[in-house]
Amino acid sequence: MKALLGMRRFQVIVLVSALVFGSHAMHDAFAVIRWSDAGVSTSAISFLWSEAVIAEVFVFLIAGPALIERFGVRAAAMLAAFAGVVRWTVAGVTTSVLLLALIQPLQGLTFALLHLACMRLMRIVAPTRVAASAQALHAFGSGLVSALVTFFSGTLYDFYAGAAFFPMAALCTVALPSPGLASPTERIEHPPPPDCSYSYFIRATP
Repeated sequence: MKALLGMRRFQVIVLVSALVFGSHAMHDAFAVIRWSDAGVSTSAISFLWSEAVIAEVFVFLIAGPALIERFGVRAAAMLAAFAGVVRWTVAGVTTSVLLLALIQPLQGLTFALLHLACMRLMRIVAPTRVAASAQALHAFGSGLVSALVTFFSGTLYDFYAGAAFFPMAALCTVALPSPGLASPTERIEHPPPPDCSYSYFIRATP
């Protein structure tokens, strides 16, 4: 566990995922309230929510793996963070159903694509024997930030209403520079010395 926490690339994975996944907290807690207060109908809200779910499934099953294979995990993670900046900025300035319908499918990038990228990165970075611990720490980081943002989102929404989405865009902005993320052309090799069970090194594949 200590060796895992000391891995620079793993730290970056946890940080980026925590920031981008955590940025969804305001949306999950207050988007429907904001839309309802703006007079958006129940059927329109259902449509908007369904869009996000359909986009997630589409990216998980079809688009996400193809994007990662084509552009790599770092580009995928940065695309997810950039999509978060766009999504939460627009969400903060409008309740237009048309504009919301355009940004809701970005859920496929801000959640599904980033999740796939993080899973791929952890396969590259984390030794097999600590893979379960890596998954747990990754989930804990995202859950902790999501819980904290949800806790404070009520106060933010109470004071700033729609503008409370702007701090969510800021979280994604912080996640954008991610130089520590691995390239998909990298592979991990685990040398066998018995006295160093966490030994590993990463090198670029020619």
